Amino acid sequence: MKNLFLPFFILLIFSCQNNSLKVSDQFDVYTGTNIAHWLSQSQTRGEERKKFFSRSDVIAIAAMGFDHIRLPIDEVQMWDDDGNRHEDAFDLMLNCIDWCSDNKLKVIIDLHILRSHYFNAKEKPLWTDVKEQEKFYDLWRDLSSSLHQFPNNLVAYELMNEAVADDPEEWNDLLGRAMEVIRQLEPKRTIVIGSNRWQSVNTFDELKIPENDPHILLSFHFYEPMVLTHYLASWTEFKEYQGPAHYPGNLISEEEYNALPDEMKPVAKRWVDVEFNKEIILQMWKKPILIAKELGLPLYCGEFGVYGKAPGEDRIRWYQDMVELFNENGIGYANWNYKSNNFGLISKDGVQYEELITIVSPD
Repeated sequence: MKNLFLPFFILLIFSCQNNSLKVSDQFDVYTGTNIAHWLSQSQTRGEERKKFFSRSDVIAIAAMGFDHIRLPIDEVQMWDDDGNRHEDAFDLMLNCIDWCSDNKLKVIIDLHILRSHYFNAKEKPLWTDVKEQEKFYDLWRDLSSSLHQFPNNLVAYELMNEAVADDPEEWNDLLGRAMEVIRQLEPKRTIVIGSNRWQSVNTFDELKIPENDPHILLSFHFYEPMVLTHYLASWTEFKEYQGPAHYPGNLISEEEYNALPDEMKPVAKRWVDVEFNKEIILQMWKKPILIAKELGLPLYCGEFGVYGKAPGEDRIRWYQDMVELFNENGIGYANWNYKSNNFGLISKDGVQYEELITIVSPD
């Protein structure tokens, strides 16, 4: 069915794109990449961790034309059970910021996983235990005590990655209090905030954004359609799905679905005869785009990507459309991620995926 709203919606977006990235004169980001599996979601420690990401990587990222990195950090990597710093991890984080400063890259420090909150865990004590909430605020007080030395135009704080609360007000309450904690310490530091349930575009209208605060960067993540972006990803329901996943167009036709082995049909069923293309993606983004425009705040996609085992040509076409949409609508972005064998711009061994780099980087 033809969507009569879409042309008006596109005109509305274009009318504001020139101003959509400006938080202030302090922290503007346009194109970046995530430094995953270094200080987050990794069991590596010591010299091996130290070697995984170094000054040479920062130089390479700058040479690709990016203007910032998003640096995920996990509580378990940075602090022990009693809240004492792991000084070696803090040293790596601070060194990284210095390397970025030397190479004219900005840094978003993203508190990615807490002991009390992992976005895919069934139990998340953060929402029910006041002590865990106070601990969360204390982590940011400690981070601020270490990071406040850096200029506001160099470093921003992302309070928590992909909050997943049963009730969106639980996230709004925690976010509001955390903002108060930071603002008491650093009134002009840019704070990156996203909506409940994995920073979804669908829940953006449930997010309560602090009023009259120009130092906010609104963030969403986007991995749709999951049957393509997480094709054969071992931690998902698609781990054994080897059928079609087309982009753009009809993801899986009825004929293709009927030809699938019975064991693959349950995960494929919801994607049969589902259309996905650039215009549909833009429609899906309408909540964050319109909210950002209404508030006069910049908009940022902190994560997007396709698993490396997905059908190659469809994967590349998805990336092309995503980056075109970011550029057309004045949305900053950071792909997931810089170095890995799954989503990376380069492999763990340093092999560059040139076609993907060409699409995602501005140069």
